[in-house]
Amino acid sequence: MKILSREQVYEADKVTAQNQNISSDELMERAGTGVFNWIHSNLQGNHVKIHIFCGIGNNGGDGMVIARHLKNHGYNIQTYVVNFSDKRSKDFLLNLNRLKELKHWPQFINNEEDIPEISEGDMVVDAIFGIGLHRPPAEWVGEIIKQINESGSFVLSIDIPSGLYMDKIPEQIDYIIKANHTLSFQNPKLPFFLPQTGIYCNSWELIDIGIDEQFMEKVKTEAEFITKQNILSLYIPRNKFSHKGTYGHSLIAGGSYGKIGAVVLSSKACLKVGAGLVTSFIPKCGYDILQTVFPECMVITDEDEKIITDIQYDFKPSVIGIGTGMGKDKKTVQAMNNLLSNINMPIVIDADGLNILSENKEMLDKLPENSVLTPHPKELERLIGKWRDDFEKLEKVKLFSKKYNCVVVIKGAHTITVYKDKLYINSTGNPGMASAGSGDVLTGIITGLISQGYTPLNATIFGVYLHGKAADLAVGKTGYEALTATSIIDHISTFYINLFSEDEKKN
Repeated sequence: MKILSREQVYEADKVTAQNQNISSDELMERAGTGVFNWIHSNLQGNHVKIHIFCGIGNNGGDGMVIARHLKNHGYNIQTYVVNFSDKRSKDFLLNLNRLKELKHWPQFINNEEDIPEISEGDMVVDAIFGIGLHRPPAEWVGEIIKQINESGSFVLSIDIPSGLYMDKIPEQIDYIIKANHTLSFQNPKLPFFLPQTGIYCNSWELIDIGIDEQFMEKVKTEAEFITKQNILSLYIPRNKFSHKGTYGHSLIAGGSYGKIGAVVLSSKACLKVGAGLVTSFIPKCGYDILQTVFPECMVITDEDEKIITDIQYDFKPSVIGIGTGMGKDKKTVQAMNNLLSNINMPIVIDADGLNILSENKEMLDKLPENSVLTPHPKELERLIGKWRDDFEKLEKVKLFSKKYNCVVVIKGAHTITVYKDKLYINSTGNPGMASAGSGDVLTGIITGLISQGYTPLNATIFGVYLHGKAADLAVGKTGYEALTATSIIDHISTFYINLFSEDEKKN
């Protein structure tokens, strides 16, 4: 699902009006009616007091449409116009007059003294600012927002919580609506998915307003929200006459004394996701462990008992996953440097493999094309340096990806896969994944997908989605706190079964 920029949203509205021969007011009517239908289906005529706060632009116009429909259906409403400017959009004025024709007179708020009382248990519809906001609101408007946030009422934001910007972090965080729910028109907005801005719109839904389909097909966006339909289009089905060699031979290199479990998790996930063969390269101390707990895996050991010192193997792997539990001993660093100097195949790097790169930046120039890097936030910071905010982080990762022609995974509540100038935002996963070993599993999943013939980028997009969905399937049985990396591996099979089930296709 494409995520449009502010300018692309405006263009989409314009093209839709032109191609469908409708006015901008008719498009606004679609938007407001869609929100009303959502409210009506949830409240079913409940007489809870509904406060509708409207700005004087098109977002406020949407609010006026909502107010009109609520009034016509007998809801207990009070409408306010937050009068922060002398300028008004024509569609706002048109819908303000329509509301007045129903003998419903909005209350104009011109300063702090006009701020109404909102009670806990009331509902607030936030239609003050839309996506066009790019500077802090006036102080008295900010005080309205603060009072709404402190009221204890249920807050429904229209399109985007008022006070958020589309492309940067707001300067005054106290002047941002903390929405209980957001109804976004047609497509989600990038701020929904970033840690610093997503906290203001924790849950959201889309209202279809019939944006021109040809425009949506052709428009090139910076970001995409990855859903089931995207994953189904990436899936590579198995051939009836295939064999284990068809699906590649993965090499998982890592582990050190006391951290062999990381390699076990990566190797298990790699095979479980569909790799034909998996070989683990580990220190000698891990040999009995791997052969015992994971008999399907082949094992090669380093000459050293406790660390990796020289990565040698007697076959041609399809892909290498490296770094989990590996440590940063000087001999291990040299072993990784030697490996990078002598391979030209895809490589997936995680954990200490990333830390070694960040401490030896000259090794980045040796990365094979389309390598996949899977850092958690601190590992990412060590690689690219500190960032001021989430938007700068994205820009720095895009520059890094372009410089080294690699795929970078920004792990988080909405994990983002970055390849050059493109962002792929994941839709699956849950807080239970904040658990030891979860990242090791992701490394194995991506490695195993590349082994089967997925491109590194597609393997990463698919793998991140699969990883999160398997965790979602598992958490229904474990709860968040008891979710483990092993539970995620166990539910990879459930993911594949459910991927093509009718119930899943409806999601």
